[in-house]
Amino acid sequence: MSKAIPQVQRFMSTNPFTINGDLTLIHAKNFMMEHKIRHLPVLEKGSIVGIISEKDIDFIQSFQGVDLKVETISNAMTVEPYIVNADSHLDEVCNHMATHKIGSVLVQDNKKLVGIFTWVDALKAMSELLHTRLS
Repeated sequence: MSKAIPQVQRFMSTNPFTINGDLTLIHAKNFMMEHKIRHLPVLEKGSIVGIISEKDIDFIQSFQGVDLKVETISNAMTVEPYIVNADSHLDEVCNHMATHKIGSVLVQDNKKLVGIFTWVDALKAMSELLHTRLS
């Protein structure tokens, strides 16, 4: 008898930090460093409008003439992030992340952001599942 595939909500990070798109990229970068995170969902009036990552900021910063103190998050964020429901199956989410080389997934419930699932969370899930299902 095989065990049911767990839902992403079991392994996601709940209550993720969020940011507003009107703020500057230096604000986002400093916020990420302060909280030791690499992905920030961007919300507007409580709704998901995008995501900004540490890699996004580093990439934008590599362009000549870009000032992180002036450029806004909304000009650099990914406007169509991968969003799943809390009850999405872990295997489907991980497969999509691997196929499309996505570093993080936003998790919603009733159109409200409830979590974030990153590749680090995926590795923790794999470790736990290997220990519990193979031992």
